[in-house]
Amino acid sequence: MQVLGPVLQWTYAPHKSYEKVQEYSLNLDLWLKALAATGHKTAEDAAKWLHCHCNDPSLEDPIPQEYALYLCPTGPLNDKLMEFWEETKHQCGKNKAQDISPHITLSEFFTCEDQKVEGLYEALKRAGDKFSNVFPSIISLSLHSSSTYIGFFVSDGPANVIKSFATAFATEAAALADCSVKPSTKQLHLTLANKFYPHHQKTLEQLAKSINPKQSCHWTAVLYSRDMRFVHYQILRAVFQYKPQNIDELMLNCGDLIYVDRAQQTEACNGWVIGISHRTGCRGFLPENYTEKANESDTWVKHREYIFTPASGQQPRNQSEPSTKLKCPSPLPRNVAKMFGFQLSKKTAVQKGLLVMRHGERIDHVFGKSWLQQCFCPDGNYYRADLNFPASLPSRKDGIKSFEYDPPLSSCGIFQSRLIGEGLLEKKVQVSSIYSSPALRCIQTAQIVLEGLHLEQETKIRIEPGLFEWTKWESFTVVPSFMTQKELTEINYSIDTTYKCNFPLSALMPSEAYEDYVKRCSSSIKQIIDSCTTEGTILMVGHGSSLDAFTRPLLGLPSRDSKDFAQLVRKIPSLGMCFCEEIQEGKTWQMINPPVKMITHGSNAAFNWKNVLLDN
Repeated sequence: MQVLGPVLQWTYAPHKSYEKVQEYSLNLDLWLKALAATGHKTAEDAAKWLHCHCNDPSLEDPIPQEYALYLCPTGPLNDKLMEFWEETKHQCGKNKAQDISPHITLSEFFTCEDQKVEGLYEALKRAGDKFSNVFPSIISLSLHSSSTYIGFFVSDGPANVIKSFATAFATEAAALADCSVKPSTKQLHLTLANKFYPHHQKTLEQLAKSINPKQSCHWTAVLYSRDMRFVHYQILRAVFQYKPQNIDELMLNCGDLIYVDRAQQTEACNGWVIGISHRTGCRGFLPENYTEKANESDTWVKHREYIFTPASGQQPRNQSEPSTKLKCPSPLPRNVAKMFGFQLSKKTAVQKGLLVMRHGERIDHVFGKSWLQQCFCPDGNYYRADLNFPASLPSRKDGIKSFEYDPPLSSCGIFQSRLIGEGLLEKKVQVSSIYSSPALRCIQTAQIVLEGLHLEQETKIRIEPGLFEWTKWESFTVVPSFMTQKELTEINYSIDTTYKCNFPLSALMPSEAYEDYVKRCSSSIKQIIDSCTTEGTILMVGHGSSLDAFTRPLLGLPSRDSKDFAQLVRKIPSLGMCFCEEIQEGKTWQMINPPVKMITHGSNAAFNWKNVLLDN
């Protein structure tokens, strides 16, 4: 192998890892695996891959990559397709088609042994050269739509030539790389949208009709590969760096891609998932709020491509040089982006905004259910057992026992809430009204956010029992005894004592059915929106469940299955938020980025200096 020489001279890794790289460099199978995993780019890329995977428990497993051949558009047509996807994500959210860049599938995924991958490259070149002079200069595309699919179908004439090219590649691959390739036998198509909500079909169809399929285009046959072990896993991307605090946790670098099997998360606690790093192959726990969803194809590797140039006197050009890993779509040209942004701004003028926010960190989630026993002396006086206990507790008619089911914020929760209020002030968010669940932690969050906004004298908190948590998740057998408006005003909270709630407190029932909770949320949000006639942002402080339960009716989406709902809520951290804006035309709503960034921080475990520093 010619690559062995330069790789052995490469000195990227730290000493111990470098010793492993040297050891692996003598193993031809591992080098071939590294080359296949990096698209046969350079010896240095393969060595870096081996260095990163030196602790990968599956490194020496003889598992080949899976490959597929796609026909991808480039040029003006591709630009228009990417513009379509950006607009559909803005208006309808993401759908399954957007996991992979625009393409026509030419083959099913197939395996190829690592030592025979170069045979695939030669097979692509030979098949491309054979069809370069007969490949259609224009591929006729016709729009097709159904309740679950929207896309372009390829007309019979060009489709027959393209299928013959795919068959030629399969024949060459069998001869040169000993691969069993199944060319696509279905109607050739380019998917625009797939597995979307039925009520989005009309909007998606209208946007699809704006695409002119006759725009100039260079078609490129591209060979991709993926790790066959993780085909059905969810892909997450790290947006923050994370340094493990325990041996079973995963190191995260910003941009790392993580494979997550949602069916194998029984060992993970709230807010954490078990994943496998695409970069290192290592498995471990990671904080899910350090990540965002990524596309399925972000972990794929582009190996080779063959460009078919339209008939213009030029010979087709074979791109045989290694390419980079599949990337996200390129941004629109500046002139197109400006025009697109201007048209979009005219359509999406905001009349109202709704900012839904979970309360800050609650004290019992830090110190457990016994937190009350930890902070009261035998004489009944309160003291701070830890600086994360609040400086004091408010007086309430039912005594301290009521805090057990209606706990306050921790000191960190108070600080978090103030940060959010100050962030909203910095971004000049115009809060027109504020609603809160009757839970003390929510009212405290709302009050402190108002103080951060310098609005505590102008805007009063409307306490709405309809915003309370799904009572099935609460441990009480009766509805908690919440603090009264009189008690709250006596401690100088800005409470709107004239507000008449839409859902009376007496109507809250313990252990309510999920269907009843959904109805309560839908009714409450509708009445709140209808009653707020002025422009500006409605701030709603509730619980983790509020972010989904109160926005889906507003967006016209059906309620989730109760199990899916429960899994989603576990991912929402303290002060997690989402933002919806109203589009004036049609009085519809859409979800966009919140006006301020979220708060992310690490855990800080209890520290006993005697046990740690004096432990022999």
